[in-house]
Amino acid sequence: MPDTSPLVAEPTHLPSGATVRRDAGLYGYERALRRVGIEPIAGVDEAGRGACAGPLVAGACILPAGKAGIVPGLADSKLLTEKARERVYAQVVRRAVAWSVVVIDSEECDRLGMHVANVEALRRAVALLEERPSYVLTDGFPVDGLEVPGLAVWKGDRVAACIAAASVLAKVTRDRMMVELDATYPAYDFKTHKGYITDVHAAALDEHGPSPVHRMRFVNVRRAAGLEPTPGVQNEAEQAAASSAAHEEE
Repeated sequence: MPDTSPLVAEPTHLPSGATVRRDAGLYGYERALRRVGIEPIAGVDEAGRGACAGPLVAGACILPAGKAGIVPGLADSKLLTEKARERVYAQVVRRAVAWSVVVIDSEECDRLGMHVANVEALRRAVALLEERPSYVLTDGFPVDGLEVPGLAVWKGDRVAACIAAASVLAKVTRDRMMVELDATYPAYDFKTHKGYITDVHAAALDEHGPSPVHRMRFVNVRRAAGLEPTPGVQNEAEQAAASSAAHEEE
């Protein structure tokens, strides 16, 4: 008997009557929701949460039903090469019923704090969609204030097509911005590490101090600026490990 338990993060659940087999593939969530009459369905995701420099970028996407919504090569943006992401990005933009991208700059990230900035970016991305969704799939955790029902999907960018599409929109947009910032601040090699912690980035911070696009809430950035850690912010070892892990994934 097939396993039809929803691959979702508690405490959220799929609507009554909708189940997703574990082998349903990338488009299983959308198909399950459409079977119970729910459409359009938006996915939303962000890029850059773990970086200590540059913007946070959120993407939202509604893919059409049927063959038109099957995006060649679509996958979690973190699993794609740069060239593959660019190809998929072009396909998503061409095929999507609606899509949007929101940029939260480093100053606003510092003012809000990363979690609040992350949630705010996701809300704004959904609000900017030209077509109002009936349901929103989010990656990993629920987002309040979307004004429509939603589901938090564990590793959603790997198992839900609309979230994967949103992740590609966000990642490609942010990477392009970091390449542009590299031209303005060449000492930091933003084009390579995209603002995440690497040995090269850490050495540049130690030598040059933070740039105007570094996030001053991060412990390593504050240390490079000669400032004390911000109260309530994770300690340096935790922050570095979290940022490095995010870089490996994104």
